[in-house]
Amino acid sequence: MKLVTVILAAGQGTRMRSGKPKVLHTLAAKPMVEHVLDTAARLSDEPPVVVYGHGGEQMQKALMHRSVRWAHQAEQRGTGHAVMQALPALEQADTVLILYGDVPLLDATTLQRLIARADDTALALLTVKLPDPTGYGRIVRDTHGAIVRIVEHKDATAEERGIDEINTGIMVVQGDALRRWLPLLTTNNAQGEYYLTDIIALAVADGVAVGAEHPADPVEVTGVNDRTQLAELERHFQMRQVRALMAAGVGFRDPARFDLRGSLSCGRDVVFDVNVIVEGSVTIGDDVRIGPNTYIRDANIASGTEIAPNCVIEEATIGGASRIGPFARIRPGTVLADDVHIGNFVEIKNSNIGHASKVNHLSYVGDSEVGADVNVGAGTITCNYDGANKHKTIIQDNVHIGSDTQLVAPVTVGRGATIAAGTTVMRDVNPDTLVLNTKQQREIRQWQRPQKAPKKD
Repeated sequence: MKLVTVILAAGQGTRMRSGKPKVLHTLAAKPMVEHVLDTAARLSDEPPVVVYGHGGEQMQKALMHRSVRWAHQAEQRGTGHAVMQALPALEQADTVLILYGDVPLLDATTLQRLIARADDTALALLTVKLPDPTGYGRIVRDTHGAIVRIVEHKDATAEERGIDEINTGIMVVQGDALRRWLPLLTTNNAQGEYYLTDIIALAVADGVAVGAEHPADPVEVTGVNDRTQLAELERHFQMRQVRALMAAGVGFRDPARFDLRGSLSCGRDVVFDVNVIVEGSVTIGDDVRIGPNTYIRDANIASGTEIAPNCVIEEATIGGASRIGPFARIRPGTVLADDVHIGNFVEIKNSNIGHASKVNHLSYVGDSEVGADVNVGAGTITCNYDGANKHKTIIQDNVHIGSDTQLVAPVTVGRGATIAAGTTVMRDVNPDTLVLNTKQQREIRQWQRPQKAPKKD
């Protein structure tokens, strides 16, 4: 059996009030349609067929890194019409899984059960029961419980609207049957569209039993039509991830105030405080504490480290037993060894900081190699940019740098050197030396500060 997925993603999504296609709006920082593509990829190695309409150039640009086949639906004439556009990419022997680009939370295990159900018949549907089915197509069954057709809400009688089992639109159908039934669809309905759901009645007329499966959680099949629904699904998605992390032993001060927008691997006894955002690929070792209001992207944080509140860590490696923050920014290309302290209002960029070194206050270290046991005083700046090019600062082991120091790169500070407070270092410093700029303190007695003129009435 060759499984091919068709993803319907041609709708404009006018209720989103946006200039981009609805399916490109993001859930956990990823376009909704990519969540669907990820699920499809877990089921089949075959490139899916994406049916697009509005914003075709935006769609293709956004998904250029994915292996997909494209089918253009120039006019939106219903779901049946959309699948018709995909037919040239399908073979008669294919098993076709039909998904929707604005239904991002489907679980692959649910679809595996649906696919298995389709092994016994040419057609299987994913249905769900809702306490309020208003607006959805109803599943009509006969007295024996067999599915005989689907009726859209606008076409349903009062009795049919009382049915609580609804059509999700998600189905598995054999390719040869799909080619046989699609040309028989008509627009004889309230919408004047080709309904894909009408193939159910055609299947029954052909004597084909229609199978059905149900998701474990109805939220799996919830679609997005506006920004409110998108925000609601975001919270469902985040809580699903948090529950999985907690089951693996991760602690959260408030599970509702954590966002994971990528992948996260945690060791034992990791605790997240509130309002933490994790993006990209992040790995965290054992016994790590992440303070509130922290943003982490594409980073590795080793065991025993504490991230104090209000920090930003991007594309960096943090060694074990280190302390970062509060209010620290660790920028891309930074590698911190074990037992490093980066304190409040410190920015580190594209630098290696050696074992047990400290940059504790109000400093900027960029494009630098800092050795072990270095102390960088408050207000120190590596002047790494000359307006055109970046230059490197090298600070060897056991250097002490006084407050308010400027290191004008390229420059090397030798092992064991001491830089006095307020020094501008413009040349290489020899090991075990004291460097200072000669300055004279002057005093003017009986100095009067300028006074503001009194305000006029």
